[in-house]
Amino acid sequence: MSANTMAPPKRPEIKTALPGPKGKEIIAADAEFVTPSYPRPSFKLVADRAQGVWVEDVDGNTFLDCNAGVAVCSTGHCHPEIVSAIQEQAAQLIHMCGTDYYYRHMPALAKKLDEIVPVARPTRTHFANSGTEAVETALKLAMHATGREKFIAFFNSFHGRTLGSLSLTSSRAAQRLGFKRQALDVVHVPFPNEFRNPFRAEDCGDGGAGQGALNWIEERLFKTTTPPDEVAAIVVEAVQGEGGYVPAPKNFLQGLRRICDEHGILLIVDEVQSGMGRTGKMFACEHYDVKADIVCIAKGIGSGLPIGVCVARAELMNWKPGAHASTFGGNPVCIAAALKTIELLQGGLVKNSAEVGAYLKAGLEKLQRKYDCIGDVRGMGLMIGVEFVTDRDSNRAAPELRDRVEIACFERGLIILGAGANTIRWSPPLILTKENVDVALEIFDAAIAASL
Repeated sequence: MSANTMAPPKRPEIKTALPGPKGKEIIAADAEFVTPSYPRPSFKLVADRAQGVWVEDVDGNTFLDCNAGVAVCSTGHCHPEIVSAIQEQAAQLIHMCGTDYYYRHMPALAKKLDEIVPVARPTRTHFANSGTEAVETALKLAMHATGREKFIAFFNSFHGRTLGSLSLTSSRAAQRLGFKRQALDVVHVPFPNEFRNPFRAEDCGDGGAGQGALNWIEERLFKTTTPPDEVAAIVVEAVQGEGGYVPAPKNFLQGLRRICDEHGILLIVDEVQSGMGRTGKMFACEHYDVKADIVCIAKGIGSGLPIGVCVARAELMNWKPGAHASTFGGNPVCIAAALKTIELLQGGLVKNSAEVGAYLKAGLEKLQRKYDCIGDVRGMGLMIGVEFVTDRDSNRAAPELRDRVEIACFERGLIILGAGANTIRWSPPLILTKENVDVALEIFDAAIAASL
């Protein structure tokens, strides 16, 4: 095997104990010199290189990656066309600071996004470096455009860890512990999880959990603590990510759009994890026939390079120079990767996400019929959650079992990652094939059997 390429194996290959000796050295150095605040899982992967859907660790073990660096490597690891775009751009211009100077890359990507985002055209784009920065931009923009300060978000949501976005985030107490009161005026509403409906039947009527959430906002919040004419925006994930890969009901997102239109509230949709082909459409909003006022994008747009964008209706993004900027936002190398990523997505990877995702989901549903500990299989495209329970009669959450399955998969060469309290997320590169799926399902099956 050469230093720069990996011959794609058909199956994972584990040669050492995990982690291996080289991996243990790096983990020890990490513990000594790197912040302990990173929420790493129980298993310890020490990556060295990767190609396509395959990752090799520093000890020569090869893994099938069904996590894609947490839904980031949308076109697969080190896609040759992405690598070429990065190399060519790095040889021409690495940085010039788009907040002060001009170059072609920023308007080129903004124009492309204007064509594809689920926001009414014309749009404008602000460039950032991450998902949480894109969300921070959206929050500032909403306050600036409406003159209001309140926000509505949802329990089990994740929008980032910087102080503004952390005010929205509510997926784990550990994310807030030690940071005192939230920076923004945010009220949280139960998210309409159809598998674990948090609302009373009388509050849902014939509309299920989605209607229950809408009634909570209109009949409880608006009539007690949160006057609608003081709300700047409702911030929502079309598919909750860290909360457990939970798709929103269609009537819920459409109802939020109605509520926002009736009260002059902006609808901010966080597509950081669900966007860029992940759900079998370019954006998850497209499954719901809903257009946002502002959309936040990151993760999969750069195929591994750090880039975040906030796209809004042009009439909203009319703030003055100096109102919001970022030294590294709109980096030309990152934009080159993003433009090539979109080209590849439109060239077939979004379609592959839908087709292979359906194949993967069908296989997981077959395992659900085999194992009483799989309570729910949900999702769209290659964004699928598998929720583990003690049994399907009680549907009691089984987080310890989920953790054991996660580790057992890793020991067998399959990279997957938990989400929520007791769910495993499947977020593989969008180049995944049905042959890869067959291998992954075989390993997943064995891991579950060994974990019971």
